Amino acid sequence: MSGPELPIHFVGRVLPQQRHICAFFNARDDEYQVTLPFIREGFDRGERAFHIVGPVEYDQHVRRLAEFGIDTAGGLSRGQLAVRLWEEAYLRGGHFDQDAMLALIESVLQEGPKLGFPLTRLVAHMEWALEDRPGVDDLLEYETRLNYVLPRYKDPVV
Repeated sequence: MSGPELPIHFVGRVLPQQRHICAFFNARDDEYQVTLPFIREGFDRGERAFHIVGPVEYDQHVRRLAEFGIDTAGGLSRGQLAVRLWEEAYLRGGHFDQDAMLALIESVLQEGPKLGFPLTRLVAHMEWALEDRPGVDDLLEYETRLNYVLPRYKDPVV
């Protein structure tokens, strides 16, 4: 059995209905220690994993998932795993556009069930926001607006 009726675990706790989590890490190893069990739980249940990472982290990210026992090759080929770069998400067109990003998030969350996945576990790396990028000043407003969009979905977003 899979789907929203099963509890979703994150750091040893069951997530409540509102599943938008902002997590800060001191090191990449700390991040993976926390997120890998969360990602694998969803993968094992037949849920979709949608990740947004920096261009330098792409290969390492996919490798770390595979080392943790996640079938990355199979997941990528069947659409259960999607990994996008910042430039394909947050920074399309070379700048951060909060309207475009909110539309992308909604599209991704709506797409999961159409592809046969009961939930999408979205994990987004946002280190780009620490750089001087066009539109970065809109990030706080985006996060506020995101908190109005995500309650319409049962999908967890980290």
